[in-house]
Amino acid sequence: MTMLDNMRRHKAWLKWSLGLVVVTFVLLYVPSFLQTGGPSANDTIATVDGRVVKAGDFRTMYAQQVDAYRQAYGANLNDQLLKQLGIEQRLIQQMIDEEAVLAEAKRLGLSVTDAEVEARLIRLPALQENGVFVGYDRYRQMLDMQRPPLTAPQFEDQLRRTLLAEKVQAAVTGWVRVSDADVEKEYRSKNEKVKLELAVFNAAQFRSGIQPTDAELQAQFTAHPDLYQIGERRRVRFLSIDAQSLRSKVTVTDAEIQAQYQANIATYSTPEQVHVRHILFKTEGKDDAKVKAAAEAVLAKAKAPGADFAKLATQYSEDEGSKDKGGEYDFFGKGTMVKEFEDAAWALQPNEISGLVKTQFGYHIIKMLEKRPASVKPLDEVKAQIDDQLRWQKAQAEAQKINDEIAPSIKTPADLDRIAQARSLVVGDSGLFTRDEPLAGLGFVPAVSAEAFAMKQGAVSGSLKTDRGFAFITLTEVQAPHAPKLDEVKAKVQDDVIRAKALELARAKAQTVSQQGKTNFAAAAKAAGVEVKKTELIARGTALPDVGVSGVIDQAVFALNQGDVSAPITTETAVVVAHVVEKQTGTPEGLAAERDSLHDQLLQQRRQEFFAAYMTKAKTKMKIVINEATVKQLIGG
Repeated sequence: MTMLDNMRRHKAWLKWSLGLVVVTFVLLYVPSFLQTGGPSANDTIATVDGRVVKAGDFRTMYAQQVDAYRQAYGANLNDQLLKQLGIEQRLIQQMIDEEAVLAEAKRLGLSVTDAEVEARLIRLPALQENGVFVGYDRYRQMLDMQRPPLTAPQFEDQLRRTLLAEKVQAAVTGWVRVSDADVEKEYRSKNEKVKLELAVFNAAQFRSGIQPTDAELQAQFTAHPDLYQIGERRRVRFLSIDAQSLRSKVTVTDAEIQAQYQANIATYSTPEQVHVRHILFKTEGKDDAKVKAAAEAVLAKAKAPGADFAKLATQYSEDEGSKDKGGEYDFFGKGTMVKEFEDAAWALQPNEISGLVKTQFGYHIIKMLEKRPASVKPLDEVKAQIDDQLRWQKAQAEAQKINDEIAPSIKTPADLDRIAQARSLVVGDSGLFTRDEPLAGLGFVPAVSAEAFAMKQGAVSGSLKTDRGFAFITLTEVQAPHAPKLDEVKAKVQDDVIRAKALELARAKAQTVSQQGKTNFAAAAKAAGVEVKKTELIARGTALPDVGVSGVIDQAVFALNQGDVSAPITTETAVVVAHVVEKQTGTPEGLAAERDSLHDQLLQQRRQEFFAAYMTKAKTKMKIVINEATVKQLIGG
């Protein structure tokens, strides 16, 4: 976790709270399944050894998740994108997993006392000022200020659950250890960097002109029968209520747009913000006086005429998240950072440098780069966006209205055509599809696929939520799993043969570069018809030119020495030859400086990995019941 993550105190608050739902956002955009009825708050989604996961809790947590995604995607957030992100099922699984941990706590005989809750409560950074608890009156006021407001029992119940989960993990993983050798290996992995020259032979360049023979197709098909098995396929007819098509039929007035804009003015407002650089000297586990003296020495350098603050931050700062960016923090508003840092930053003028600023993290030197005044986007700038949102909301509401009106009348396959004709709706045919394939006319809709593979032929479903509205289906055909004949999968077999042959041709070219490139890599690549792609010093996991991130290439190049040329490295789509122009490794001094933090990171990672495996096994012994009907009604499958 970077220092910026730590300093953004609202993140610490969220860690311990039930969550904050931003009302202005909910008014502006609410996912359709949260708008349109569904289960009551007390309806059960699942039970875990008798512990209940409720629909109301899911809605609250989902709204928090959506708000977080909104910060990343802004106006581009819509139902379709949310479906692609797939957060509904993941969130339900997360809630089940949390209850499983608490069920395991009960089995282990673990509990949390009121005193333990209080002790943690008064130490929460968000509830402290100058290292002292703000007091219970202020604490309750802060809860009242949340949207929606929280009660102290609600907040403390979540805190109790968190403490109990921590106890379970500590009890289960307390034995896990990390050796010095593990730390040294991790240090090398994180600090090794290479500068590369790459000769990339994309298989696509060699596909032209490849014409597999019938014998080659048959050989591929015979050698890899598992690749071409066809699972069970089904076919449905469906009646679709398409909210997207209803958008063109709804109207939105200027008055409605104006009202929506005024009701959500905060959404279009940007508060006053500042842009700073800083240098951090950590004090945790160190002699405070020595750290302060070192910070004062650097402060003097920073205030000297002509000093390069960014360079000093890169050289001296201990904030891992910003030092490589010259200590830069992007624009942030009030209420974002810890109080001492924030007060000092906002008191500065552009290009002014602070004195030493002491926070819980250490001593900071802050330089103000820029102040940005508060602003509000004018209505004209966001009018089209609001119009689109209101049209979509109205179209969804109209789709829901039609769905509610026709649902009681759909009992037989014939009803689909009768109602479609009366309502000018569409009846379509999906064609044959597997569980994981999209349906013609509907796309990939898990709720529809699940229902289709659960129902009997000739039956008619109830209302099913889709990305674009609602659907009713009837099963018309079932095709059992089977080993296909070559003609049924010929296109896939042919593509596989062409790709394999293209990679063979690419490997042949790459082999020449690998052999001849040891003396002059650029000349060998040019002779082979490719342009050398170069990188700066990069770490593992960096995207490479024309290739992207590749673990296979990383494994190969980081095993080489400076000056080496690799053998051809084959990926899914290309063959690459790499020349290691420069290689940097860590230093003993660097290892000594990072040893403790790396040890803690590795220890936490391994404990989390073991705990995840432990809980996976523990859940097999629990009685976990998911109410599929409620889930389907809540999120559409």
